[in-house]
Amino acid sequence: MIALRVSYFLRCTSTGLRNLSTTTTKPKTGVVLVNMGGPERVDQVHDYLHRIMTDRDMIQLPIAQDHLGPWIAKRRTPEVQKKYQEIGGGSPILKWTQLQGKLLCEKLDRESPETAPHKPYVAFRYVEPFTADAFSQMENDEVQHAIIFSQFPQYSCATSGSSFNEIYKLFQKRTIPNGMRMTVIDRWPTHPLLAKCFADNINKELQQIPEDKRKQAIILFSAHSLPLKAVNRGDAYPSEVGATVHQVMQELNFSQPYQLVWQSKVGPLPWLGPMTDEAIKSYVKQGKKTFVVVPIAFVNEHIETLHELDIEYCKELAEEVGVEIIRRVPAPNDHPLFIEALCDIVKTHIKNKIPVSSKFLNRCPHCINPNCVPSKKWYSEVCAF
Repeated sequence: MIALRVSYFLRCTSTGLRNLSTTTTKPKTGVVLVNMGGPERVDQVHDYLHRIMTDRDMIQLPIAQDHLGPWIAKRRTPEVQKKYQEIGGGSPILKWTQLQGKLLCEKLDRESPETAPHKPYVAFRYVEPFTADAFSQMENDEVQHAIIFSQFPQYSCATSGSSFNEIYKLFQKRTIPNGMRMTVIDRWPTHPLLAKCFADNINKELQQIPEDKRKQAIILFSAHSLPLKAVNRGDAYPSEVGATVHQVMQELNFSQPYQLVWQSKVGPLPWLGPMTDEAIKSYVKQGKKTFVVVPIAFVNEHIETLHELDIEYCKELAEEVGVEIIRRVPAPNDHPLFIEALCDIVKTHIKNKIPVSSKFLNRCPHCINPNCVPSKKWYSEVCAF
């Protein structure tokens, strides 16, 4: 399985990134692909962690975040650098995002000529290219319509929400370029082509399991966990992840036993469970030893798929507890159905002419983030077709 991920990565780096610009003329529509990002080199890890641990929109430490955050980042850097070294020296998330954007905009140019030319812009939170870089490039390109497109299918205040707040904060320091309209795609957890993409990848992995074991294979849909205090504030993420899982299982005709599980817990506070590794251990104790692991909330390969799932769970943990068969489904990456899904989402957004969804503008009932009030008000005022 690890060899499969490496082949994906090499294909992405060697062929998929040539001629990333989709047009030689000025783009009319800019598609801003919003994500957290990941360090491409191990020497970027400390700064990446420092930005995360000092970002109150992302993480709220109980005390002295300006001091405790940098200390945690420095302390964790060697361990995290080692993990990146074990997956090839850095995260492939930028290369995948660039390739996805390239394929998306090429398809949009063909299928939506009235809004062409289209050009992708990557806006990462914690590593280059930063959010400010994307908007500076669009200003230089004189983009007329900027579609801010979250690359998190399921909305969470910590990921999508904090990214949109980052854009709001950017434009408190600079003006929106003359002639540029902005609109928002904030979530898309139940898009049918997203479900078909996951189902297709799952079926391919199931076919690699001997027929006498296949029916007993448990599909573990693994998503990044969330602190329970965030869930109790009203974060939509758990329900939207569950909706994606249900949509995928409908595509599979509910052919397998399945379970939604959670990964990547950090710190001692209670988080959403059951955790992926603990679920594997418990199922093995029940005598169930065949698994298909699906990164249901990730759209491209990065540290949490290539290391946490592939190495820590599917290799090391599986050997430790006596798993017989475990296969990890690849993230959507450049799957044709996924690119088709992205294209359909953008086309539908343009056709419906809803510049920002009412769900996005509605705060969580127990919201405590001081940025959310002015941010959502700003989006309601500036977004327009």
